[in-house]
Amino acid sequence: MKSAGLKGTVSIELVHEAIHAAALRNMDISSVLESAKIDRELLNAPRARISAAAYSQMWVALADLMDDEFFGLDSHGLRRGSYALMTRAAVNADNLAHALRRILRFLHATLDDFRGELVCDGDEARIVLHDGGVLRRLFGYGTWFILVHGLACWLVHRRIPLREMQFRCPPPGDDSHYRTRFCENVKFNGETTHISFASDLLDLKIAESPATVNNFLREAPANLLVKYRNDASTSAQVRNRLRSQMPEAWPELEKLAQELCVSGTTLQRRLQQEGVSYQRVKDDLRRDIAIDLLSSASLTVAEVAARTGFQETSAFHRAFKKWTGVSPGAYRSSAPAPE
Repeated sequence: MKSAGLKGTVSIELVHEAIHAAALRNMDISSVLESAKIDRELLNAPRARISAAAYSQMWVALADLMDDEFFGLDSHGLRRGSYALMTRAAVNADNLAHALRRILRFLHATLDDFRGELVCDGDEARIVLHDGGVLRRLFGYGTWFILVHGLACWLVHRRIPLREMQFRCPPPGDDSHYRTRFCENVKFNGETTHISFASDLLDLKIAESPATVNNFLREAPANLLVKYRNDASTSAQVRNRLRSQMPEAWPELEKLAQELCVSGTTLQRRLQQEGVSYQRVKDDLRRDIAIDLLSSASLTVAEVAARTGFQETSAFHRAFKKWTGVSPGAYRSSAPAPE
């Protein structure tokens, strides 16, 4: 799996979670941070975020270092190349149900501590993640579901909306990553760890083919980290529409709905079904644009402020520090020097 320049950001807390096992093994992660252009100052800022592309590059570098695409979260591990093999096995399935069963069998054969089970009950389907009765780290459960849910979405070429996500473990200090990535209805301290969705989605035909696998793998895992988006997703349409305009020109919801040829109520409902609101999309996009520009473009902080809709650089500094806990300079110092 390789990194890709997808838009979106990831909490620095997930960076700490990802490198946790490597740190316990006294592995030198300096090369991992350098490969992802992650400034060490960001590791000490709890609200900091990094681009999905940077997290993806870190994932690849860490997987290379550990020979494990699952960050040492399982006592056996997921050796390099395993996810590619699983993807090629799943893409030849007849429908989503068939593909999910192949995915779950593959992971059960590969991992020792996690076992997924597909359970159907009326109009609801659940993927239950068994842990052998041993409470695992929340990050382990979440990463397992990112691998499975992200691949499932790609296979049917649409986001699979989740009704509920539940964990056996207690809640983290900040559960926004799970609500943003999976769904708003996230519960903790439950009897089981699972995700649920409409059972009729299991009949969806596989929309991808062996010929499209390489492109998917080239973009992974960056295309799995933020809420899975494609052209059919309403939130992706909104983000793409807003991204083509300067933030100060972003329309009100009713105006945007007219541009998308739907009513305001319909647009709002479709976004809610995907676990977001229009204001949430705008706020997250503004933050992500700022981080992306600071990390990859040869622009001054004042220019980045202007491009994100701030008339005064000082106001941008305040907002950015509120978003991330650090100044824009920490991101500039972690960015590669412009050619």
